[in-house]
Amino acid sequence: MEPLQITYLLNSGFLVRRGRWAVVFDDYLDPVGAVDAALPQVDELYIFATHAHFDHFNVDIKKYAAAATQYFLSSDIRHTKRVRELPADKIHFLKIYDAYEDDSIKITSFDSTDTGTSFLIEKDGWRIFHAGDFNWWHWAEDTEENIKFARNGFMKQMKRLDGMEADVAFFPVDGRLGEARDWGAKEFCRRTNVKALVTMHSVGYPRWKPGKDFFAPEHRLPVWSPAQPGETRTLLLGGQFQPEAGAAKK
Repeated sequence: MEPLQITYLLNSGFLVRRGRWAVVFDDYLDPVGAVDAALPQVDELYIFATHAHFDHFNVDIKKYAAAATQYFLSSDIRHTKRVRELPADKIHFLKIYDAYEDDSIKITSFDSTDTGTSFLIEKDGWRIFHAGDFNWWHWAEDTEENIKFARNGFMKQMKRLDGMEADVAFFPVDGRLGEARDWGAKEFCRRTNVKALVTMHSVGYPRWKPGKDFFAPEHRLPVWSPAQPGETRTLLLGGQFQPEAGAAKK
């Protein structure tokens, strides 16, 4: 099966390409113009936004209107003034635990522990999960009540994701959380059947690497933690990252 080419945009933004189709996630900024550069090689373009926060949804994605096949937006974005600038006839708003399917793509939405949704996409045999802001948001300085609430909310949603299969998952490892930055990703990888992990939502922090005890010995996954916009990796079916041509592996 033809591999995926994955390019980091910024924060939680990614361009995922295979052949003549592309999926864009949470494109709030694209400093190197990766999406614009890909458009001439794309016949199907699907644009996703997991929620309305400024660092996930930017109405500038309206510039792709002519090329876009469809926009898939979390239902909370429906209530923003910005969304009126997008082509209404190409938008699908998805609620939590919603689904969409046509002859080309299948989408299932899940809850978030912040706002909006996360998405599981199935396209041409590939299964791609993007968590949005779903994470175990453990802030050490918070109240005991809020810390408990955050943990319980995360674990409750993980019950919905137990055993989920995906070829690649995009998941937050946020440096602001300190020693807890990878707690959510660790639990997520332990309880799902994902084949590769891409970390996100950690702008300005050092490139993350999993510790020795992050994965169970029998369930180690390839990991890519992009740090600079424009970084690209090729993902082979079965979960193996290859660096872009001419780039040093990081």
